[in-house]
Amino acid sequence: MTSLAPGKTGEIRARLLDLVDLLPEGAPLPSERELAARWQVARMTLRRAMDDLVLQELLVRRQGSGTFTSRPKVSRRLGMTSFSEEMRRRGMRPASRTLELRRHRADRARCQQLRIPAGDVVVEFVRLRLADDAPMALERTTVPERYVPGLSIEDLHSSWYELLATKYRTDIVSGTCQLEPAMPDRRTAEQLRIPITQPCMRIRGISLDARGRVMEYCEAMYRGDRYAITAELHRPARPAAGRAIS
Repeated sequence: MTSLAPGKTGEIRARLLDLVDLLPEGAPLPSERELAARWQVARMTLRRAMDDLVLQELLVRRQGSGTFTSRPKVSRRLGMTSFSEEMRRRGMRPASRTLELRRHRADRARCQQLRIPAGDVVVEFVRLRLADDAPMALERTTVPERYVPGLSIEDLHSSWYELLATKYRTDIVSGTCQLEPAMPDRRTAEQLRIPITQPCMRIRGISLDARGRVMEYCEAMYRGDRYAITAELHRPARPAAGRAIS
């Protein structure tokens, strides 16, 4: 066998990428021994290239089973950006499928969350969010009707924040959210095309516009196998020396 030098790892990595592109998600790769013999490469060089793709989440190793193709998780930053903006930033094609839209009088809890008078009418809609045609999240959004008069299903095919900015002249500038692990119910699992045993991330939050109005309350279920949440953290500056701390 003719082994390649470590500097040739990139060539083997390219061959692995070609192989991954030809296989469906979750397909097993041939064994290391078989690939090393096929490509006339030392197994150590092959393993280095495979390690690189495992770190990129393009491959996944399962103890006792082998190596399988995978998809890297989409990393969404916590911030005032929409789903559509995040997907476009990562070179993916965002889309939405509106499953429900209805108007009704909000209950006391929702009125408190939206900071509106008791009994006010709200618009509630449910959307399946997709990236490159794959289901990513299921979102239920509630917004005071007075802020979005005439909102219809036809309005909701693209970015919600872009719609608010263009049609309703409203910019979302701040908000709060809470993240927690959750298991999907059967209906949610079917809509996201995942088993009911697949953990998800539930995000609940409110968003405010430049006038300080609560524009929406949103509860979303994100696929745990396709999503990772990232956040930028900053350590607060220490008080200047000699400055009193109240």
